[in-house]
Amino acid sequence: MTQPYKVSSDELLRLITEGIQERKGKHITHIDLSRNESSAASNFVICEGSSPIQVSAIADSIRDYLLENAGIKPYNYDGYTNSQWIVIDYGDILVHVFLPSERSRYNLEELWSDAVITEIPDID
Repeated sequence: MTQPYKVSSDELLRLITEGIQERKGKHITHIDLSRNESSAASNFVICEGSSPIQVSAIADSIRDYLLENAGIKPYNYDGYTNSQWIVIDYGDILVHVFLPSERSRYNLEELWSDAVITEIPDID
């Protein structure tokens, strides 16, 4: 088994973003929650796919990309049953992959609007 590499939070965020972009994930947002004591993690990464199949493919790509490039497995993940909202737990970083309708329903960016929010441009 491959031993995990030591990677910084910035490097982990970069790898997650690349994993999302590998499967054409859109509207990638990073929410820095490090100054918020009540959050479940220090960082959220949010993105969306256009169908349940793409949501699953994006989540798989993130998991595969981090394992291949940094030897990192998630602590847990959930949401594959209907693939409308999949969350992947990397400890300090929670990744949320949504269908657009579910993303607007839960509106995590608004929920954490007091945090530093960075929009990452789509690559195409």
